[in-house]
Amino acid sequence: MTGGSVSETRQSVQYFFPNKMGRIILLAMEDVMGRNGVNAVLNLARLQHRIGNYPPNNFEKEFSFDEVGQLFQALDEMYGPRGGRGLARRAGHSCFKFGVKDFGPMLGIADLTFRVLPLGMKLRVGFEVLSQTFNKFTDHLVRLGEDSQYFHWIMERCGTCWGRKTDSPCCHLAVGILEEGLYWVSGGKNFYVEEVSCIAAGDQSCTILVGKYPLD
Repeated sequence: MTGGSVSETRQSVQYFFPNKMGRIILLAMEDVMGRNGVNAVLNLARLQHRIGNYPPNNFEKEFSFDEVGQLFQALDEMYGPRGGRGLARRAGHSCFKFGVKDFGPMLGIADLTFRVLPLGMKLRVGFEVLSQTFNKFTDHLVRLGEDSQYFHWIMERCGTCWGRKTDSPCCHLAVGILEEGLYWVSGGKNFYVEEVSCIAAGDQSCTILVGKYPLD
């Protein structure tokens, strides 16, 4: 069963995104599938309390990993694994666009000094800044690695697939965020981005590989 199912055995410890990020996720989904589409997914995910009641725009850590896992599980159930994957990636693209408006000035990645760096340096700095953002503001645990061909985005605790059990990697929202981030940082270039391991599929970590050089 490719779509997987949200694990019935909840972790005793709860982890969270800040409300601001939860709000961005729901607004991004609305951007991709409309308000009615989001309401239907929230209903299927048993998150009716979020319908018309998105989290406030603040940094309080109150949007749980459980909710995000349920949300994207419901998306797969409603649209099938392939349809859910496409929508989640597009929502990731929108998340980055909303996030840059909210977090960009705070992180310095909209500065002219960042914009004029060579591409390889921009990618490294961009990954550092993005990983620090997740580690600082959320309960994610992100670390970076690299080899001669790829940057490695490694999530040792991941809210994107939290509580899910799947046959293949399912952190499509995270893939979409990285895809859009790379497009933005590089001034419109596309890169190879693929999740190669996932906690939901039984791996130790969720690892996304990013090619070091543009495809085009």
